[in-house]
Amino acid sequence: MDNNSISILQQIVNKSKKIVFFGGAGVSTESGIPDFRSVDGLYNQEWDYPPEEIISNTFFYKNTKEFYRFYRAKLLPKGIEPNAAHYKLAELEKAGKLTAVVTQNIDGLHQKAGSKNVFELHGSTLRNYCLDCGAFYDEKIIEESENAPDKLPHCPKCGGLIKPDVVLYEEGLDQAIIEGAVKAISEADTLIIGGTSLTVYPAAGLVNYFRGENLVLLNKSSTPQDSAATLVIHEPIGEILSKIKC
Repeated sequence: MDNNSISILQQIVNKSKKIVFFGGAGVSTESGIPDFRSVDGLYNQEWDYPPEEIISNTFFYKNTKEFYRFYRAKLLPKGIEPNAAHYKLAELEKAGKLTAVVTQNIDGLHQKAGSKNVFELHGSTLRNYCLDCGAFYDEKIIEESENAPDKLPHCPKCGGLIKPDVVLYEEGLDQAIIEGAVKAISEADTLIIGGTSLTVYPAAGLVNYFRGENLVLLNKSSTPQDSAATLVIHEPIGEILSKIKC
């Protein structure tokens, strides 16, 4: 890894007072969670239907049992822990350097590592709600539904079908989450983008609200924003951030 690039990143962190981190699937791959679009990602694994179709709103209602078969197998990984990137971001927040994490991930690892101000653009697998009475449940109710007679999660209170609080294809993002993320990004003096190809919209479009001094890109591959960045490092994000001191 280029020590000069790490030194520049350290200097940027040192002088920044309002860092916002915008991250994608690449932040969690180092924890063992596959991303969707890489060679080994979910979109390139065989399944009965294309993953894009399975995790759509239409498919959820038309083929709920198959949706949950895929969801339990692929989107509820067990024994997954935060990695160096998650812990460093939480450390930066605790040190008063980082004001927010804006994530496209749905795994809850940022909060598990200790981050407090997290905007989950695509929701979270850790939250699930009854479509009938609105009661919320954690991920265990989805995991345990595999043993149910119909293989579906039902509300213990009213018997209604439970749906993950994640944004499926064909669904819009939560407006309050978007507004919070936009406000944080627009007020940041440094925006660190990590582990994302910046090709998923509307989430990727949020970076256009950044008006600060330093745009930093930490990603294994190139992104559409590379040419506009103050600093670009094409290395695993956990390895990069683990070298940064608060």
